[in-house]
Parts: sequence; structure tokens; C-alpha cells
Amino acid sequence: VQLQASGGGFVQAGGSLRLSCAAVGYIGYDNVMGWYRQAPGKQRELVADISSGGSSNYADDVKGRFTISRDNAQNRVVLQMDSLRPEDTAVYYCKAVRLRSLTGTLDPTVYWGQGTQVTVSS
Repeated sequence: VQLQASGGGFVQAGGSLRLSCAAVGYIGYDNVMGWYRQAPGKQRELVADISSGGSSNYADDVKGRFTISRDNAQNRVVLQMDSLRPEDTAVYYCKAVRLRSLTGTLDPTVYWGQGTQVTVSS
């Protein structure tokens, strides 16, 4: 499985950006896809994720500003980021977790995409 991420860039505070990530390869019908971020000198942290069933989860500091959505047919997840703040500046990574193997056995496998830089100026 390869995760192909796109989007990111440079924006002023209050602006918007959109990140997209597509999984190429078998990810199964039971999976979770999402975005993490890592700022300089900090640990990688969850931004938002969403299950194949549609359940989403957000970090507290992005609730109400970011929206995650997905297209199961395309195995694609999109993160719409609005009202961006300078503290949102980080490298953003797409993550996918395939929860079951080809035989249906519970066997979580984690995949990471390449990072994409998001920079928000004040």
C-alpha cells in the first residue's frame, strides 16, 4: 500500500488549505485513515482520523476548524483546514491502518505517506 498525499503550502493566518491522501493498493474494507502532524522539536500528533464506517476523531485544538472526510470507493481522505493559525504550522503526514488481512483476520497494519509542509504566517 502506498499513500499518495497532496496539498499543503503556505497561507496567512485565518486562511484555508486542503490536504488529500489516496491509498493505492489493498487497504481492506475495515480501515482508518487520517492525518498526523509534527512541528519542529515536537512529537508527531493526531490531527484527525476517520474510519471506513464514517466515525471521525479530532484533536481538541482543531475541532470546529478542520473537517475530515473520505471517499471509500477511492480510498481517499481529505482534510479541509479552515481558520488556520500559526501554531498549525507543521509537516502533515497521512496515515492508514488496514485493520484486517486478506482473509478477514484482525491484523492491523500501519502505513504512512510522505509528509507535506503546511506553513501558516501570522
